[in-house]
Amino acid sequence: QVQLVESGGGLVQAGGSLRLSCAASGRTFSSNVMGWFRQAPEKEREFVAGINWFGGTLYADPVKGRFTISRDNGKNTVYLQMNSLKTEDTAVYYCAATRGTIVDGSRSAYDYWGQGTQVTVSS
Repeated sequence: QVQLVESGGGLVQAGGSLRLSCAASGRTFSSNVMGWFRQAPEKEREFVAGINWFGGTLYADPVKGRFTISRDNGKNTVYLQMNSLKTEDTAVYYCAATRGTIVDGSRSAYDYWGQGTQVTVSS
């Protein structure tokens, strides 16, 4: 089992920045692909970004060039640096992990989920 705990959410003005963190515990962290998803009110949960153990990344089109995912295997932590935030980025952001080795944007590919952290971007 893998336990995931997100932090770093909050309220920020449009154009601002936030950095989310996800601390993992349990089974060997370094073998997992990690991802970030988000869910806005009355919308489906959607993929944001993912990263494998080697640092290979995948981004959803709406966040390319603005968000950066990274990981510190020694600290069992994955990060999401969010810059140039827009009001449409407002959502609950979830950290996810999979036993697989391929960075996948499908929700079904991930085995473990955190509880989520709220990000609100005001105009």
